Amino acid sequence: MKTGYRDYHVDIKNVKFIADDGRTCPRTAIVTFHDSKGKAIYNELFGAIEASSIYDLIKEGKDINLDNFYISDFSLSFFRGHNNIDKKGIVPIKSFSAKNAFFESPICNDFSHASFADGDVSFEGTHFGKGKVSFTGSVFGKGNVIFSNTYFRDGNIEFAGSSFGEGDFMLKNALVNDGIKDFQDIQFGNGEVSFANTEFSSGELLFINTRFNSGRFNFKVTRITGGKVDFHYSVFGDCEITFERTEFGNSRVDFRTVDFGSGRINFNRSVFGNGEVDFEGASSKAGKIQFKKSEMGVGPKNFNLMEMDDTEISFERTSFGEGDVSFYESKFQTLSLKSCHLNSYFDLRLAQAQVLDISDTIVRDIVDLEPYDFPVDIQILDLSGMRLVGKMYIDWVQNKCKKVITSQGGTTLRQKAEQFRILKENFNDTGKYSDEDEAYVMFKRYEAKSWLTKQKEKGGLTKVLSYIPHGFKWLVFDAMGLYATNPARVLISMAAGYLLFSVIYVLVILFTNGDVVSSTSDQLGVFARSFYHSAITFFTIGYGDHYPHGIARVVSAIEGFMGVFLMSYFTVAFVRKVLR
Repeated sequence: MKTGYRDYHVDIKNVKFIADDGRTCPRTAIVTFHDSKGKAIYNELFGAIEASSIYDLIKEGKDINLDNFYISDFSLSFFRGHNNIDKKGIVPIKSFSAKNAFFESPICNDFSHASFADGDVSFEGTHFGKGKVSFTGSVFGKGNVIFSNTYFRDGNIEFAGSSFGEGDFMLKNALVNDGIKDFQDIQFGNGEVSFANTEFSSGELLFINTRFNSGRFNFKVTRITGGKVDFHYSVFGDCEITFERTEFGNSRVDFRTVDFGSGRINFNRSVFGNGEVDFEGASSKAGKIQFKKSEMGVGPKNFNLMEMDDTEISFERTSFGEGDVSFYESKFQTLSLKSCHLNSYFDLRLAQAQVLDISDTIVRDIVDLEPYDFPVDIQILDLSGMRLVGKMYIDWVQNKCKKVITSQGGTTLRQKAEQFRILKENFNDTGKYSDEDEAYVMFKRYEAKSWLTKQKEKGGLTKVLSYIPHGFKWLVFDAMGLYATNPARVLISMAAGYLLFSVIYVLVILFTNGDVVSSTSDQLGVFARSFYHSAITFFTIGYGDHYPHGIARVVSAIEGFMGVFLMSYFTVAFVRKVLR
């Protein structure tokens, strides 16, 4: 199909036309094609047939073969009016073929409300040179319907309300100029529906309320200049859906409330221009939806209220361009934004998700996960490798931050520690200091576990000795004061330490030669001496009225150090709380 022309001229000659298959026509149509400067660039020969001759074939119920023919002013509306048939009455058409034909009409090439018999219906390689093309309300039987390599010069196509039997619908490698392409309320069969590698130019491309059954829907490498692409209320069955490398141009792309069925959906490497992208309320029963390495331009991206409980949706390495991106109250099995640049506001307040993967992302604006008017139910949240330049609105308790990170199965202890560190720094930036402390404790715990794991991997003596510093750090830094985040915990540790040393003094006095000796005439009992001496030693008061003897001296030295350490520890933890 040659399409690189701006205009054309038809010259009818009274010369017999003989087609390649031997069919003849009494006249020949010479179609000369011109470029944008009016220069003739090439011409084609067609057999010239009158529309009335085609009407006669329809009335007689004969096969219609218009391959390589030129047809002007064909209209089934005129046919119905001339034969007293209702305006929307069905016109039966037997076997039909119009390959490499040329149609033109001042208003419309009208095939509306036709009923094509079983068998292939082909317009492959045909030119619709002038006038819109209408198949509104038409019915196609079993067989393939082929518009591949067809040129719709007017750009206005109407298939609204038509239905297709078993077989493929092919409108691939076609060229459609600016206009309205209406595929609304169509019922497709179980074959392949293909618009692959077709150029739709600008205008409206409408698939509203269209039904796609089992089979394959192929929109691969299709190009749209701009306007509106509207699939809302469409329903797909068990159907493989491919929009791979589709270029939507600067169009408003509307997939609202689309039921994607249970097949696999592929938007990989598709390109969305400057315009709204809307998937609000779309649903899927199972399978995968992939937007990997897609590109989006300027404008809002709406993925709100999507019902895809059993669906994995991946935007890995997608460029979202400029404009807010929202997944508000949507439900997924898995939502992956891995390795994306989140340069605008992202609303990730999901109503339900088994996994939310935002690992290896660069966040330059705001990521919102904090529940407001409904609970955000995310079971696993992966932040590993995130570079948080902007801010993340998230709540330690309501978002179950501890659980969603510790439940990860595919990340190392070090990666979990790093994620808690990211949360810790984010909570500090957003002024949520209690949440910061919780995240900091988990960061230090997983950092310590990661260190111990690496030491154990070395084996031998290193493995055994590694438990000593690990145990010491756990006892002193974690158990006694939660890494200086909890002054109350430090006070409890101080009380426990004081009581422990007091009991030790009692045991030393009763069962060893050690003692706590009074340097005054005031003589106290064993318990009183032990608890009193422990108090003045722990708090480093040192009145001198009692002093240790024997092994009690060693215990006193240890207790004095512990007292100084824990009091300092308490001071740090308390000041940390007060200053923030």
